[in-house]
Amino acid sequence: MSKRYEEAGFKPPEFSAFFSDLPSNDFNTLFQLLPPIADPGVSMEEYLAAKGHRSYFAAAVPGSFYKRLFPCRSINLFHSAFSLHWLSQVPDCVVDKQSTAYNEGRVFIHGANEGTASAYKKQFQSDLSGFLRSRAQEMMSGGSMFLVCLGRTSVDPTDQGGAGLLFGTHFQDAWNDLVLESSGSSGHPLVRLCVGNMIKEWQVGRPKCLTSLGLITSEKRDNFNIPVYAPSIQDFREVVEANGSFTINKLEVFKGGSPLVVNQPDDEAEVGRALANSCRSVAGVLIDAHIGEELSKELFLRVEHKGTSHAKEVLEQIQFFHIVASLSFA
Repeated sequence: MSKRYEEAGFKPPEFSAFFSDLPSNDFNTLFQLLPPIADPGVSMEEYLAAKGHRSYFAAAVPGSFYKRLFPCRSINLFHSAFSLHWLSQVPDCVVDKQSTAYNEGRVFIHGANEGTASAYKKQFQSDLSGFLRSRAQEMMSGGSMFLVCLGRTSVDPTDQGGAGLLFGTHFQDAWNDLVLESSGSSGHPLVRLCVGNMIKEWQVGRPKCLTSLGLITSEKRDNFNIPVYAPSIQDFREVVEANGSFTINKLEVFKGGSPLVVNQPDDEAEVGRALANSCRSVAGVLIDAHIGEELSKELFLRVEHKGTSHAKEVLEQIQFFHIVASLSFA
């Protein structure tokens, strides 16, 4: 853009880039990674001291993008990559035993009942509506948005495509293993062995030997759900059109490939580690908070083992689809 201004004989404009994330994000690390840095061996502070400033100005804005982040009519361009599929919360009814939407026996929407699917879809619609309302107040006339998020090709919301295969198969089975061990391990030799040490361990915290066995109840599992919804193009379009503030320039779904980082596809162990690492990178913090770090490690170890045992299937089937949207503000 600066080059086009110069070619037309105009002074290039100055640019401000605002990075937004939840307040828990480490913005200091972000600022250290901002380009450009002329020499990889030179720190950002040294670069800025030598050059005076970047070709743009950067700032961070903490907060949820489902709410207001910027002053009215202050933003020309808004870009969001791989975030809008994250729900602001797990719908309350999904973890309510009295609700028809109760997602019993599952930790994700994939393969769930109609009530659960409807609750997830409504939450996505509510969140995206809030996102669009906020941006409609913040953007200047003629402003643009470029959005990318996980998507699906199926009209059935319980078929979450690649995300469903990531969290609805081996990951789900790993949770079920922990529950089965919990309900059937009272006679397990390791349980009998650790009973003699329980009193000592209770003095310093939860018994580690019980934790390592993965003793969780089915209710503990059912109270955890991945707050992700991969929408269809129609899901996305309906919300944008209902909002009425933006014109859809382009709305497409395309195959983005596998989320697994694998250098040696024939190495089954590497595929298993890649599956566990992918699940951990997405949901590890949430799982640590729900069942603790020790059980979390056990869970992901089981995911790794299952991925190793089904390596070929994992590589072939776990493929993500993405929704790409180009919107203009009137």
